[in-house]
Amino acid sequence: MFDVIKHPQLVDRYKHFKKLSCTCRLYCVKALRSKKPKSEIQRQHYHFIDRHQVKVIGGDGGNGCISFLRLFKNPIAGPDGGDGGNGGHIIFEANRNIKSLNHVEAIVKGEVGGNGKGKDMHGANGEHIIVQVPMGTSIRENSQVVGDLDTEGARFVAAKGGAGGKGNHFFLSNENRHPNVAELGALGEERVYILELKIVAHAGLVGFPNAGKSSLLRAISRARPKVASYPFTTLSPHVGIVHYDDYEQVAVADLPGLISGAHQNRGLGLFFLRHIERCVFLLYVVDLSRPSPLDQVFSLKFELEQYQTGLSNRPHAIIANKVDLPESASNLKELEQGANMPVFPISAKLGTNIGSVLRHIRELYDQHNKDKLQW
Repeated sequence: MFDVIKHPQLVDRYKHFKKLSCTCRLYCVKALRSKKPKSEIQRQHYHFIDRHQVKVIGGDGGNGCISFLRLFKNPIAGPDGGDGGNGGHIIFEANRNIKSLNHVEAIVKGEVGGNGKGKDMHGANGEHIIVQVPMGTSIRENSQVVGDLDTEGARFVAAKGGAGGKGNHFFLSNENRHPNVAELGALGEERVYILELKIVAHAGLVGFPNAGKSSLLRAISRARPKVASYPFTTLSPHVGIVHYDDYEQVAVADLPGLISGAHQNRGLGLFFLRHIERCVFLLYVVDLSRPSPLDQVFSLKFELEQYQTGLSNRPHAIIANKVDLPESASNLKELEQGANMPVFPISAKLGTNIGSVLRHIRELYDQHNKDKLQW
């Protein structure tokens, strides 16, 4: 089987890999290491926004028309006032190519409907305004979740446009042959929503500040989150893509640092914890240079469980970082003896044992990505 895979005449490698068993795939698949050097130019990054308040106003409906038709030899031919057009809706649509809420305006107004005219001409309907938002956006109104756009192309009608008013032709009856009345267009809905982006990724890096999460993401992908020696360097999530030689892509999210009491909104608090909800599996990144690394894992799992019951039970592993430091040897033994989950000692700075982490990430991806989350 493995000779067939390496045969030079094999063209469709992707389909062949899909037919292999999970064990065979883990043996064959390797993470691709890009030979292209990273740019040294410090480009100005856009401002990442994951929470945004927006006021949406549906378009007003057009007014109905009062008009009477006059024809040759029939100056009183009857009412011919047309109806007004309907106002446009405001619609939120999930798009996987959008990664931030920074483009969403604070006030979004719908297009108004056209007014009716004589000769039974109806006004044009207002065009719907479709606001593209990232996939994984939840919509809140008065602290209640009213929409959850977690799939590509999912839509939520945020504000409906007003109905167009009826012209006087609509009120024609046997009792009233010359109606001199028409309706005004209805006003569009006006609502205020809170848009909250929850990062959609396969793996989430969870750890205390300065544990080396950003350094690890830089080591396994081409993402370039900020790295510094002070806590809370990462103030917003960063997502890196790990490429494998069977063309699969695994998204890994570097989440802001967690501190004790985060479920009580301490530190970055709930602004950080909500991003973990959509991760398929978790990687606990601990600092081996600090004492009691096992207590770090227990504290992280406790904060996740307090925030949402069952969140800490998702598939996980421990990434023991900074193994290159001299004080890490004794802490590593303590961690391996007390942990009941896989432990991978690495050095994100030097690249030590990064390959085993990439293989385990792919193993978790193949076993638990049942919904086939695509990036």
